[in-house]
Amino acid sequence: MSTVDGSQVESTRILTRTRLFPFPNLGMASLYKHLRVHQIFGANTDVGKTILTTALSRASAAKKFPVFYLKPVSTGALDDADDRHVTRFGGKASKLIHAECLFQYDEPVSPHLAARLKDEGRVEVPSDEIFIKSVAQRIRDHARKSGKAAHMYVETAGGVHSPALSGTTQIDCYRPLFLPIVLIGDSRLGGISSTISAYDSLVLRGYIVDAVIIFRDEYYRNWEYLTEYFKERGVHVSVVEPPPPRHSDPTEDAKATEAYYESVVSPDIVNGVSNIVDYLDVRHAVRVQDIESMPQRTLDTIWWPFVQHGTVKDPKDVTVIDSAYGDFFSATRLNNERDSSKSILFPELDGSASWWTQTLGHAHPSLTMAAARASGRYGHVMFPQATHIPALRLAERLVHKGPGKGWASRAFFSDNGSTGMEVALKMAMRAYTQRNGAGLDNESKKRLGVLGLKGSYHGDTIGAMDACEEGVYTCEWHDAKGYWFEPPSVGFKDGKPIITVPSSLSTTEKAHTVPAKSLSWIYDVEDRLHTPLARAYALYVSRALESIEKRGQKLGALVIEPLLMGAGGMIFVDPLFQRVLIDTVRGRRSGKSTEWSGMPVIFDEVFVGLNRIGMESTGPLLGVNPDISVNAKVLTGGLIPLCVTLASKSIFNAFLSDKKAEALLHGHSYTAHPIGCEVANETLAQIDKLEKSEEWTAAKGKWDKLQGEGERSKVWSLWDPQFVSEVSKLPKVKEVMSLGCVLAINFEDDAAGYTSSFAQNALQSLKEPSPEAGMSAAPGGAPYGVHYRTLGNVAYFMTSLNTKASVIRSIEDKIWSTIGN
Repeated sequence: MSTVDGSQVESTRILTRTRLFPFPNLGMASLYKHLRVHQIFGANTDVGKTILTTALSRASAAKKFPVFYLKPVSTGALDDADDRHVTRFGGKASKLIHAECLFQYDEPVSPHLAARLKDEGRVEVPSDEIFIKSVAQRIRDHARKSGKAAHMYVETAGGVHSPALSGTTQIDCYRPLFLPIVLIGDSRLGGISSTISAYDSLVLRGYIVDAVIIFRDEYYRNWEYLTEYFKERGVHVSVVEPPPPRHSDPTEDAKATEAYYESVVSPDIVNGVSNIVDYLDVRHAVRVQDIESMPQRTLDTIWWPFVQHGTVKDPKDVTVIDSAYGDFFSATRLNNERDSSKSILFPELDGSASWWTQTLGHAHPSLTMAAARASGRYGHVMFPQATHIPALRLAERLVHKGPGKGWASRAFFSDNGSTGMEVALKMAMRAYTQRNGAGLDNESKKRLGVLGLKGSYHGDTIGAMDACEEGVYTCEWHDAKGYWFEPPSVGFKDGKPIITVPSSLSTTEKAHTVPAKSLSWIYDVEDRLHTPLARAYALYVSRALESIEKRGQKLGALVIEPLLMGAGGMIFVDPLFQRVLIDTVRGRRSGKSTEWSGMPVIFDEVFVGLNRIGMESTGPLLGVNPDISVNAKVLTGGLIPLCVTLASKSIFNAFLSDKKAEALLHGHSYTAHPIGCEVANETLAQIDKLEKSEEWTAAKGKWDKLQGEGERSKVWSLWDPQFVSEVSKLPKVKEVMSLGCVLAINFEDDAAGYTSSFAQNALQSLKEPSPEAGMSAAPGGAPYGVHYRTLGNVAYFMTSLNTKASVIRSIEDKIWSTIGN
């Protein structure tokens, strides 16, 4: 096919030097009622993407729709550019077609190479972030300017896995946009395989493939097979007559090309391109209708967790999450007053890391591939007295190199944190009763309780709830079994780190604060073991244990959430108190022995483990190891449920016997399911890389500066220490604390507690995105909302482990603009 030279037709071009918007990658919100957008991917190179996209553009214009054709990146001679071809062959309604290219390179090679060759490398290659923001901005511009029903086609370059400018494959680079796809099939030899492979790759990354278009080739007849293949998968296939061979004479070639487009675009042709346009319009309408109907359908059928349905009756209060990528949802809430020129969807920060599970952001391709790899190899297989590579590798990693290093002997698999904690309790109680069974009858064994901390939360299954003090999370069948200490806590107030000692530990009737030398000093547990506060803690714990013993209450395990108690209110516990508690329970200062003493110690690290708070395990910082620990949430990157309970050899031996009835008779149908184990292995591999990343190094460096010259902080956070300090100075803020990915803001409120709505009301404006014009607004005006959760008067925010500093800074600006005024 020939193209017109630059002297005849000019198409709009955007300079490759695009400015970096001061906000995170927000390309996801690109669904408009009036602007139907489809992205064109090819199953391979040279399959006719531009020919068929030109035909689609021409057919749309013939139906009187304004058409926006966008070629984000083009390589090769300007005269042969695809956007110029679309402009030239737009047909009688060509005035309705606006064609443009964002990044044009002269060399006719792959985009990633062409970008590096430009000006011999003196021009910086645009990052994926800049590239996608540029595309998203063009879509927004056209949606805003069109003002009426219009069509837009975004044509990619090469095949689905061809590199983008940065070298990232196109299929991954474009994923934040989440545009519905038209896949151009390959009609040549081998085209069946390449088309199906391209489709599978798109689906594997979550794309919606609305249609497959392929040329009719009477020799290979790929269209016959592919039509039936995709029919079984509910995907529409359109077969279009191929273009005529190129003519050596440019004038004759142009005439033949024009005649070809006129023929395939004609509305009189059954299953022609005109009908494809109609079908794409229908698919667009169905998607919009689904999104708009989902809130009411949800209210009619769903029972949410932790939601009082009596307070949620309006469909406008239901958040529809259409997709998710990285740290953001692409979401909507119904609003009848919404400007029709704006996207139905808007970016919404996943401010709670999806209930503390997200590790590497949503839809991470490595985790998706890991899940697919194990699914394809195994599906699910029985595990008792069997093994498979994903489970064995994960167990070895956790026991010998991970949080179990130096103390754990075995890994027991279950399906989530709550059940993993029940496994831990079974292990601990068996070990305790085996050692102390002579003095316990059966009824006494059933009444064994736990020692823990007030505000603890270990899950919503009955056994896990019984290991907590009665509170808002418990139910009528709850039977609290144990004793719970009120823990001292750590935080920042007025820019300085403090330790808050509760009234139960205080010489007065009220809680009081103890100033700290530095945050690093607070977490230097070994150094603090000989302080007066440590002696006060030990005396308090010893007296409480003596009182418990006198009452005849039997306790079989110490169960703690080390360092940070989550659902109880994001309480950062003074690590010295937990160390003293463990030492007192065990009757020794050292935690080096492999045999448990006093009672088994369980670390519930479901929330904090695996670097959520900046360390793989809390044991090294506390200076003691548990006898049993539980890991979940971060373990599988937020993709799939899985839990591992680690146990020492002495705990395992409590179940070791030649009698079946003395085994740990606990299990789940999906125990050690290969998909979860393989995803966990990949997650841990990615975390290993993050530990050496520049982002983590830079974040740690900021917290080191707090400690003084030459001193390194024992703890750190991805959140900026200066931001934490400044927020702690606000009058309405009682205390602020941050470790790793977690930021918690405790607001002053007389009605403090889970039932308080203070934090929810104080941060309400965070939910709303700023106007799209805010792309050039001042900090705090970022055009995204924040999906956040509160715990009464405590607001918390959580990032993924790989959230970029630029994203976190923008969140900090948004939080500050909300509560700092």
